[in-house]
Amino acid sequence: MTVSGSHVPVTPSVTQLRPDSASREQVAERVRRYYRLVDADDIAGLLELFAESAEYARPGYDVLSGRQEIHAFYSGTRVIAQGRHTLRRIVVEGREAAVHGNFHGTLRDGSEVSLRFADFFRLDDSGLFRRRDTFFFSPMV
Repeated sequence: MTVSGSHVPVTPSVTQLRPDSASREQVAERVRRYYRLVDADDIAGLLELFAESAEYARPGYDVLSGRQEIHAFYSGTRVIAQGRHTLRRIVVEGREAAVHGNFHGTLRDGSEVSLRFADFFRLDDSGLFRRRDTFFFSPMV
């Protein structure tokens, strides 16, 4: 199923998804929420979306393991200072989601960046991200 990526205001808390009730739209909304939180630089909020033992893999970095390493990445290591994701497509199958979109923003060195990306999310039984893999259509980030 493909779900559009419209912007919806960020809600204040994370709702747990029950294994027997998680719909494709709920998974897609969890993914959209992640991008809204990243773009708002809400590190505490986005960390709530990840399982305690989550893994995050992206080009140019060792795999980040656990919320502590993911927190360290977003609060300091990440070369992006600010920006905005535009989601072109979200495809959900069970507890996995694939995302294609564009990112435009500013790096910490002040340079502008605009690129396409693809992300893959795997959720656990409670609806938290247990794995995220990111790919860029550019060698810059």
